[in-house]
Amino acid sequence: MSERKSGGLIALIAIPALVLGLVFSIVLLGGSDDAAAACNPDGSGNGLSIDPDTVPDDEISGYGHEQLVNAAHIIQAGKDLDLGVRDQTIGVMTAMGESTLRVLDYGDGPGPDSRGLFQQRQEGWGSYEDRMDPYISATSFFKALAKIENRESLAPTIVAHRVQINKDPYHYEKHWPAAVAVVEGLSGVDTGLNAENGGGEECSSGETESGEVNQNGWAKPGDGPINASFGPRPVIQTPSGPTYPFHFGTDFQAGGCDGPIWAAQEGTVSQIVQDSGGGWRIEVDHGGGVTTWYVHMYANGILVDVGDKVKAGQQIARTGSSGFSTGCHLHFEVQVNGEKVDPISFLAEVGITY
Repeated sequence: MSERKSGGLIALIAIPALVLGLVFSIVLLGGSDDAAAACNPDGSGNGLSIDPDTVPDDEISGYGHEQLVNAAHIIQAGKDLDLGVRDQTIGVMTAMGESTLRVLDYGDGPGPDSRGLFQQRQEGWGSYEDRMDPYISATSFFKALAKIENRESLAPTIVAHRVQINKDPYHYEKHWPAAVAVVEGLSGVDTGLNAENGGGEECSSGETESGEVNQNGWAKPGDGPINASFGPRPVIQTPSGPTYPFHFGTDFQAGGCDGPIWAAQEGTVSQIVQDSGGGWRIEVDHGGGVTTWYVHMYANGILVDVGDKVKAGQQIARTGSSGFSTGCHLHFEVQVNGEKVDPISFLAEVGITY
């Protein structure tokens, strides 16, 4: 995991090291241990294979042998469905949130008939015996997960929520770092998944790239296409709640998940905050009454600190989908003397067109 800035808001989460001398039966399809290949966020192939019988009597992130064996069954079920490591890790995270990786023979208030690792109910999830079998129940979970379109653009907790329909879509987020630790601990593979602060949205190489600056000293905040413009629009339902009926910025595709977000002009990072929906926002003050906002990054995609001096075209973040969002993109706003203006018109005036 590479070091980077995060506004002083993110505590790095240590991944427990493997005990020396432990031997695992591990197969990474394609024969590569490259982190980007292992993570494979688009969810197809390159999954890890772990034989549950080889799991040692050890502990990872507070999970003991019985729980780690169940995690191995989950990982293997994902592998057998040709899913990638990100999907496999989402399965482990979900079971942590539902059962603490134990095959529970009881339900709860909302689902008294819920059983097993994923607290699956009788209707739609199979027989009691199937739901109590860690491999079969994980297979059922992954078959439902595989039907989620564009899940690589969604935070892991949202993917889990769309399968489980939990009352709180962010219920699983806190388990993501431990899930990454367990998958990496059992496999011995550096997955490249971001384990910090529950983000985990993409593999991250830690590399940045600069944007192109024009002769007026301005740069595109993110690559096109434009997904939504400034002005009135229908209310959109998101996992964090409904959007406003007026769109105060411009939405750019910005390379999709983990794509580069660039400072539109030189300035000073004046704020890094979360909005009421949990979305992260970077504000850059350019002087002369002009400020720009960059919204929807995950916490672990923020590459600057408050007070930093940034240059035009400097990468300040990676594209995410936090807050009032349904998929990875950059929401970009421009304010002039405190008034929100149409970013496309403003950018055109300084020589930036899409």
